[in-house]
Amino acid sequence: MKVQLVPVEVLRPHEEVIPKNVDQLERMTLKWDAYTKPLLVDRSTGTILDGHHRYEIAKRLELKCLPCVLVDYLSDESIKIILWPNSKWTSIDKRDVIEAALNGNLMPPKTSRHLLSEDLPPISVSLSRLLSPASDA
Repeated sequence: MKVQLVPVEVLRPHEEVIPKNVDQLERMTLKWDAYTKPLLVDRSTGTILDGHHRYEIAKRLELKCLPCVLVDYLSDESIKIILWPNSKWTSIDKRDVIEAALNGNLMPPKTSRHLLSEDLPPISVSLSRLLSPASDA
């Protein structure tokens, strides 16, 4: 899986976040002074599939870009979607996720869970790098 730096402004969440989880992860991110896991993002729409809390931290810290793995979400059959336990939804599909991101009507936190055939790669991208635009290589 290739990790690319993507401008924060093109990313679109499809779920709300849990504020205390953002707070906790922000403390760890500042301690590490880096992002250690990329976001999973649909290439054509910018929909965040995994990484909503990391995205919220980026907005708080006014980062310009984030490390992302871009996928062709709708056509990639190796990416499966299921509901988290205790979700209030009874079913979900990939189109629901894209629609929520595009129309801004976000799903509750921990509604969708994406399963990949392989894990996202571990990374270490410094916060100072992420304060610059993606194009500043």
